Amino acid sequence: MKKSASNNLQYQSSQRKKNPNFHDITETDSTKRNSGLKSFISIVKKLALIFSGKSKKTSSNVVGSDDRKNTSKGRFMVSSSTDLSSDSTNKNSSKWKFSSSYASSSNTSGQLGIGNFSFDEIFKSTAKFSPDNQIGEGGFGTVYRGKLNDGTIVAVKRAKKEALQSHLYEFKNEIYTLSKIEHLNLVRLYGYLEHGDEKLIVVEYVANGNLREHLDGTRGDGLEIGERLDIAIDVAHAITYLHMYTDNPIIHRDIKASNILISENLRAKVADFGFARLSDDPGATHISTQVKGTAGYMDPEYLRTYQLTEKSDVYSFGVLLVEMMTGRHPIEPKKQIDERVTIRWAMKMLRKGEAVFAMDPRLRRNPASIKAMKKVFKLAFQCLAPSIHARPPMKNCAEVLWGIRKSFKDEITPIPTLPSHQSENIPQREKNKHMVFGIEDDDSYKFTSAPNHIRS
Repeated sequence: MKKSASNNLQYQSSQRKKNPNFHDITETDSTKRNSGLKSFISIVKKLALIFSGKSKKTSSNVVGSDDRKNTSKGRFMVSSSTDLSSDSTNKNSSKWKFSSSYASSSNTSGQLGIGNFSFDEIFKSTAKFSPDNQIGEGGFGTVYRGKLNDGTIVAVKRAKKEALQSHLYEFKNEIYTLSKIEHLNLVRLYGYLEHGDEKLIVVEYVANGNLREHLDGTRGDGLEIGERLDIAIDVAHAITYLHMYTDNPIIHRDIKASNILISENLRAKVADFGFARLSDDPGATHISTQVKGTAGYMDPEYLRTYQLTEKSDVYSFGVLLVEMMTGRHPIEPKKQIDERVTIRWAMKMLRKGEAVFAMDPRLRRNPASIKAMKKVFKLAFQCLAPSIHARPPMKNCAEVLWGIRKSFKDEITPIPTLPSHQSENIPQREKNKHMVFGIEDDDSYKFTSAPNHIRS
């Protein structure tokens, strides 16, 4: 075979010397096949672009007129025009602009397809932004419940016109961040719509209020310790995803109870990404930026240095854990002076061996719940460490919470009794009819430190 190939090459070389126009048949056939294959691939790519709505045609940048019957649709475009991160001192911040409307394509690539709803549809779906459909309100905008033409229930965040100038960064930032993420425990983006001076964000509707409402008792029947552990784990998973599993790390910067939405089956979804920051450099240790957040939840190290890190979210999560165990707000101005900052008060109670008195009065007290509460407090105080290097990463927080929940469920699950082989005629020992479920003040419930592996 080797000799044959060598002879063939020698033959081709001699023929080329004799005749400059000589072309080997096999070479010509191969070229034709490659050319045909390239043409076929090109056609397939064009068809894929057409069917996916990602063709190269760009929509107009002209915003629709103020006529509420306007049904024009636009699309999201990533380009290099308006600086997204106006609050940042980082010169490498990402830049982008958007046109009149777009809808999420439910992927994390940032490629968004053509909008599938109009302003007229949103206007009607909320009954003309009726107060009866209002489900929330903040400094930036009002949130309404709406029902689209296809039956989908959505939450519509409508920007307040008077607040738009001062909060335009948060509005753009929320759209941009939501377009980059997709996780079971994060609120999903359906789309964005701009019509005249109206600016709307359309997101997944979560039907059961927020965590703060449940802790206050204005929603639901009260969360038991097991349900609170489930919610804490959901939040930990969501933040872990933002920190570790997105293209570039995302720092939420506003983790708090009112931003944790609760579903009908009591699972959590993290919302409100107006303050979120995307790191341009996955290897960066921090982002230098202006301080934004909510009083009581903000990392003191971030306040002091203006350097935002993933551990700033960990600190806020620690505050949230204390909030969930005590039922109190992070700051209680009407309490006595030594109880006004909830995390300090709870830490003092734990050190004194009186953590049970810091437990939310709505929680049922029994050995298993008290033990779980103390373990959560211990984890929370590690998250609240003054040094960011002493705080555990969010992934470790999720793992520790998993262990706490498992231990709690193992303790409250009754051990199945084996069938008795005794005769009915043999008298049985009478069971204790006066079992008391309360707090027993002895040494059997002393807290054991969490595993050392949660330390960073």
